[in-house]
Amino acid sequence: MASPSPKSPEQSEKNKQYDRQLRLWGDHGQLALESSHICLINASALGTEILKSIVLPGVGAITIVDDATVSEEDIGCNFFLECSSKGLNRGSEALRLLLELNSSVQGHAVQEPPDQILTDNPEFFKAFSVVIGTGLGEKTIQSLAQHLWDINIPFILCRSVGFLGSFRIQVKEHAVVESHPDNEQPDLRLDVPFHALSEYLNSFDIETVDLKDHGHIPWIVILYKAIQKWQIRNPNSWPMSRKEKAEIKTLIEEFIRKDENGVPINEENFEEALKAVNTALVPTFLPVKIQELLYSSAATNLTKESAPFWIMCSALRSFIEAEGKGKLPVRGVLPDMTASTEHYIKLQNIYRVQAAMDAEVVYRKVQQIVSQLHCDSISESEVKLFCRHANDLHLIKGSNIATEYQLTGSVPTYIARYLEEPDVMMVHYVLLRAAEIFISEHCRSPGDWESEADIGKLKSCVSKLLSDISCNPFPKDDHIHEMCRYGGAEIHSVSAFLGGCVAHEAIKLVTRQYKPVNNTFIYDGASTNTATFTF
Repeated sequence: MASPSPKSPEQSEKNKQYDRQLRLWGDHGQLALESSHICLINASALGTEILKSIVLPGVGAITIVDDATVSEEDIGCNFFLECSSKGLNRGSEALRLLLELNSSVQGHAVQEPPDQILTDNPEFFKAFSVVIGTGLGEKTIQSLAQHLWDINIPFILCRSVGFLGSFRIQVKEHAVVESHPDNEQPDLRLDVPFHALSEYLNSFDIETVDLKDHGHIPWIVILYKAIQKWQIRNPNSWPMSRKEKAEIKTLIEEFIRKDENGVPINEENFEEALKAVNTALVPTFLPVKIQELLYSSAATNLTKESAPFWIMCSALRSFIEAEGKGKLPVRGVLPDMTASTEHYIKLQNIYRVQAAMDAEVVYRKVQQIVSQLHCDSISESEVKLFCRHANDLHLIKGSNIATEYQLTGSVPTYIARYLEEPDVMMVHYVLLRAAEIFISEHCRSPGDWESEADIGKLKSCVSKLLSDISCNPFPKDDHIHEMCRYGGAEIHSVSAFLGGCVAHEAIKLVTRQYKPVNNTFIYDGASTNTATFTF
């Protein structure tokens, strides 16, 4: 089986250290991670677990904002604090131990509360790629979220209380070029072969090919020849239905050689062609979601402030309307297949050359737009990457956490609709929000002193929140009792699980690879259930 030549076994120490993650997001993704600066507000158990999973893969720098001193409770649930840390600044102590995990990461500790920073130095947060907040009060959440929304810095708000955990991602707009879909369709262009591909495919005659080469013909050629034969009886048609695909399989089977007894000879390339019928016969088309992106106002009404993503979308639209003849640029990626090395490399180069030619056209259009707008340049490598993944571009338009907390717009209706369902995870969202209201009113977590005495107070907070969204009170107080029983404590196993999840999302945001959660994630450690909501 032909495949791309393996990388040199001689790897740098850095590549050895990050080998597994480089397979996930590549050298360019690692470079983006190493160029990022993450800010954590409050080095709680959850906060340090988040940073642990960001420091290990090699983030460029971290800054911890925390004015708290280490308490007995902190030492009990936080693996990145020691007994000797008691009474010292929590952020500085956690930072010291976190940086031991990876010597290439830079770290800073700021011993000020976030409210004071917002008042005295609001420009402080502009230096960060992502800001992550844990253990924040309701008032701080709203003012910080609004500020980060205004300066367009991604914000992840996290909570871990007892067996419950949640995070909420706030981004104005997040474009993902490399979304890494689970089932990526191959871009073979068999229905509309470009000139070089057409010449190559037509150079074969399966029925007269030398017997020794019969088992080395790429399955793409076999499939194309079967389609050509089918189209003699079905001119100007393409096999789409189950019946038509079955006819293609029959034609492929007719190509298979037989021994002297008339028994078909098993050849892997023909088996691959039969298996590919259901996936490789998808016609080449412009997906509706991509069309909507390319013709959106952000891509058609460009300004000097337009993001590179929208400039490339505009150039891509111009390519599709002209040179592409309604089609996206060729992706240039060939799936593995049984074939001789000569056939495979030649076919691979045909797709790669066409992909490079298409990307070059798009790049020239990008340069023209950049020149007209007098904005920052966009590299050729960025454009090539964009063209290669143009079929799976993804855009998230987020919402403001401050607006969500004010229960304006469609938020109350959204919450109420989910609360109508039995055993829904939205109940935990309400409980976590009610606990924040409780803390703002009583300056402590519900159940922190006496859980029984706080049940009525927390119930009042829940009732107020439900009243604001025009919902009936909970029929049972079980969840309220449980929240008070937690006493605001962090359970390390819950924080560790949630910390890993949040770190993944932060890495997605800075590398712009893989689709992040949009926008709220709830975890119930008691039942191990999870849910996502989009406010």
